[in-house]
Amino acid sequence: MIIVMSSDASAADIAGVVARIRAAGLSEHISRGTERTLIGAIGDERTLDPALFERMPGVERALRVMREYRLVSREIHPEPSIVTIRGQAFGGRALQVIAGPPAVESDEQIAAAASAVRDSGGHLLHGGVFLHSETPYGFQGLGVDGLARLGAAATASGLPAVAELADVRVIDAFLELEIDALAIVAHPMGNTELLREVGRLNKPVILKRGPAATLAEWLMAAETVAAGGNHRIIFCECGVKSLEPGYRTLLDIGAIAALKAETHLPVIVEPARATGKAWMTPPLAAAAVAAGADGLWLDVHPNPAQARCHAEQALTPAQLSSLMAALRPLAQVMDRTL
Repeated sequence: MIIVMSSDASAADIAGVVARIRAAGLSEHISRGTERTLIGAIGDERTLDPALFERMPGVERALRVMREYRLVSREIHPEPSIVTIRGQAFGGRALQVIAGPPAVESDEQIAAAASAVRDSGGHLLHGGVFLHSETPYGFQGLGVDGLARLGAAATASGLPAVAELADVRVIDAFLELEIDALAIVAHPMGNTELLREVGRLNKPVILKRGPAATLAEWLMAAETVAAGGNHRIIFCECGVKSLEPGYRTLLDIGAIAALKAETHLPVIVEPARATGKAWMTPPLAAAAVAAGADGLWLDVHPNPAQARCHAEQALTPAQLSSLMAALRPLAQVMDRTL
């Protein structure tokens, strides 16, 4: 950390800053210029809060040098990490596709969706069971019963099961039903209690970006999970708020490259949640692959016109097969397999 002293800082002000640095177990380096004095805190600066220094007499501003997120950064892990979900490796040469319906509705529906995912070449099955509805009168999902139906369909189709988790109180159900991976939905991304509990589990975690979250906040959410001991984390970009009313959120393709530079963990993309429109999924999925994403989260429904939620963003089985066929040549160009 670098503490910039104001031009009128006194010797007592400088001494006070030095004392606080030493009290935290760090040492200091003082550089005196013609107009400013800079004090460098040498050691693990994560134990220091810049805001505390900025309230001290004579301090103009305090700047971090090191990143607050350490476990998920490339500083200590320069090489990309591989996160495996029941044999499917994220972060390697293979592109992974997680697909399934926005909501599990019945045994027949989730079974048909699982067959569509498997037949198209998808690798993992997802299905919404605890839904975030904008109205209390909307479909809220089948809950634990839907989770059981998802697990049964995944087992029958030979696919790993992935489901979204929004509440710490239902973690036990995910464990008892042996769901292969947990996805932290976008809205609870800032739920520290939930992130800490997931950090204590030995299960892969797909961390979706909140619609108002900065990259730093997203990385810190992952750091909270990793600090609990669970380093099996996959980032999922699914859109940020913008001023454009034509689609739900803005898919941040640039976030893929930015995250790849900051973290060693895999990054996947969910185009359908960002736009809310099925017809926009193919070009944005292709853009994500071209930008270096390690996989995709796609929505598919046997009959989208009859879907109980998010009908407008779900692909038909035929559309999913066509998209997978279109992406394979692009994956080869990017030296990836699909």
